[in-house]
Formats: sequence, structure tokens, C-alpha cells
Amino acid sequence: MNNTPIDISKLSPKQKRKLLEEMLKKNSSNIGFEFPEEYKLLKEKFDDFEKRGFNNIYFAPLEGVNNSVINMAGKSLINYAGYNYIGMSGDALVSKAAKDAIDKYGTSVSASRLASGERPLHVELEEAISKLLDTEASMLLVGGYGTNETIIGHLMRPGDLIMFDSFIHASIQAGCTLSGADAKPFPHNNWEALDQILDAQRERYKQVLIVIEGVYSMDGDIPNLPKFIEVKKTHASLLMIDEAHSIGVLGDKGAGIGEYYAVDRYDVDIWMGTLSKAFASCGGYISGRQELIEYLKYTTPGFVYSVGMSPPNTGAALKAIQLMQEQTDRLSILHKRAELFLELCRSHGFDTGNSANSAIIPIILGDSLLCIKLHKRLYDSGIYALPIMYPIVPENSSRLRFFLSSTHTEQQIRETVKVLQEVM
Repeated sequence: MNNTPIDISKLSPKQKRKLLEEMLKKNSSNIGFEFPEEYKLLKEKFDDFEKRGFNNIYFAPLEGVNNSVINMAGKSLINYAGYNYIGMSGDALVSKAAKDAIDKYGTSVSASRLASGERPLHVELEEAISKLLDTEASMLLVGGYGTNETIIGHLMRPGDLIMFDSFIHASIQAGCTLSGADAKPFPHNNWEALDQILDAQRERYKQVLIVIEGVYSMDGDIPNLPKFIEVKKTHASLLMIDEAHSIGVLGDKGAGIGEYYAVDRYDVDIWMGTLSKAFASCGGYISGRQELIEYLKYTTPGFVYSVGMSPPNTGAALKAIQLMQEQTDRLSILHKRAELFLELCRSHGFDTGNSANSAIIPIILGDSLLCIKLHKRLYDSGIYALPIMYPIVPENSSRLRFFLSSTHTEQQIRETVKVLQEVM
């Protein structure tokens, strides 16, 4: 028996996966837990793809900045698989701000902000977010997923009700589970169905929280926020919006869905967003009334017991917000590019679902194998867009997703749609 240690770092992604499968087969009785049925089905699907000659396309090594053009395995590709919506990641001034923050504060603040003291850079970024959103106060957390999970898990309790859109992000659902509150989905973007559910059930609960997104990441559609605000008021409920894909995208100033609909900011109780997309950083934020933010800063487990956001991430996000406000042409270009891509796709009869006025445009094929084949044909033609398949979406809505950026050129978009037309 060969007991020579294996250097995993030298294995290809395919070799790593095979090694993991062998280990699981050998030690299935000792691993202490069982994998869910979804993983087994996913593994069977990947095995079937390999038999048909398609290798695993995920976790591919990407070289350089995740921008409109990337390099992968020495191949230059037009890229539609990143959230660098207004080209801030890789911008020289944003990178310099991150480096300057390291020089001043180091690579980590090395403790919780509550336990170790405040860094002025954190306060500056929180004030910039509040100014952008026209709210009283904001707070930073180190991850977008963790922001939703810890905030919802902390604010809501048994005896409360959380109503969330059926297309809501997994982090929201994780927060619902953590809270112990009753949690129920309502049909996607259907404020009328939500109204009917609350008509029947509101009186049974102490607090009710409604959670929607500013732009839905699978479909690129936008909810009717004014109607959801009406429902929230009718049923004396709270409203939270996850702006991961709408902040820095919607509105002439990039202030998100609140600017898009010109709503009163205090008609929404919790504004949540991420810094890892339009703002070229990593982390999440909560914004709203001063009393809410003060309470959360002293009591939220994911804030109190977590290290503060790293200086380079803080510096990068702050500079990105400042540049977005100074260089509004980034937003106008993004809007034009996304509109052009959607218009061209629809002119060729592609199924783009309900996408409208956002930077996310799906092409729905309804079959995982077709998605893999289309991805491969596009890749061979110099275009990179990833499939979204079961279990992330139902099999009959499997799709390729295209994320548009202000750094895409009109020529790149026309070339991409031309190739799509040829291979479809």
C-alpha cells in the first residue's frame, strides 16, 4: 500500500473531485454525517456530463481582474460572469485607496470594533453609505451572507412571522431559520398574494417582517416597491430590502431601488446591501434609523463577536462610492449596455424571462445539458458565461446568466449576441 502523502495543491480540479469521491466511498461509515439527496443528484448530473465529454466547468482558475475581459488558461474571453458592475474593481484609484488603508491601519483591525475601539475609516464608510441612501445611520459587517443571517436571526424571534419572496437569497432563509420565527414564502414579486396571506394571518403574530430584493440575481427583475410599501403599512409590518444587486446599479446616482422609485427612505425599515459587487470590496451593510443601528451595533452577534471589516476592503469601498458619485457616466454607460444586450437578445427571440432595467440578463433554456453545451460553444468562441442549473433553479428553468458591466463595449455586446444567435 502506498502511504506517500498527496500534494493536493498540484491536483487539477477534476483530480481533486475524484480524490474526494474515493475518500467518501472508503470512509462513508466514519464521516459522521450524510450528504443530502440534492448533492447526490448534482453528482449524478456531473457524472453524466463527463460521460458526454463535458468536464466540470466550475472553479475554473481565472487570471487577473474580474472585468469585461478575462484570461483563463491562456485564453482571452469576453466575460459575463462577474459582478464588477461599474468597473470599480481594478480601478487604479480604488486599488490605491486599499493600499493606503493597509499602510495606515495594517491588513486587519485584529478585533471586534466594540472590543478594540473604532477606526475612523469605518465611520467614514458608514457615513458615506448613509449619505448615499439618505438614511440616519449605517453599520458595516464583514460579509454579505453573514449580514442577512445575523441581522434577521437577531431581530426576529419565536412568535414573529417572516414573509419572504420565493426567489429570495439563501442567506435570508438562513436568517429565518436562525431566528426561530415562523417563515413563509410568497409567490415571486406578487404583492397581492402577500397582502392576502397577511390578511388571514397577521393578527396571530407579534412582529411581521417582509423581505424582498432590489434586483433578483437569477432573473434580473425588480419588485414593485411602492406596492410592497403599501402592503407593509396596511398590515403594520416591517420591510427589509436586500440590495446586493441593485445598489450601485439602479438609479442615476447608483443609490439603488429607493432612488429608482423615489420612495421615502423611512418607508423601508432595513436597507441591506453588499460591498462586493458594484463597490469592489467585500462585506455587507445595514442602513436605517439611528435607533436601529445603535441597537444592532451593541447587540448583534455577527457584529459584536466578529472582527471589523479589513482596512483594504473598507478603503476600497469608500473610494468606489466616492468615484461613483463623481463619475456618473459609469452608471449611464452600464444602463445603456444592459439595455442594448437585452434588446438584442429579445429581437432574436431568446427567453430572457422577466429581466428589465437591471444589469442581470438570463437566457433560459430549460435543460441543464443544453446549458452546458451552450456554455462550451460560447467558450470556444471567446465568450464566458456560466450555467445556472438544478438545484439552484428548477430543471425547467436552467439558464445561462449574463452580468453586464460599464466596461463592456457596444462591440463586445453585439459580437456576443451574434455568436449566441449562431449557436442557438
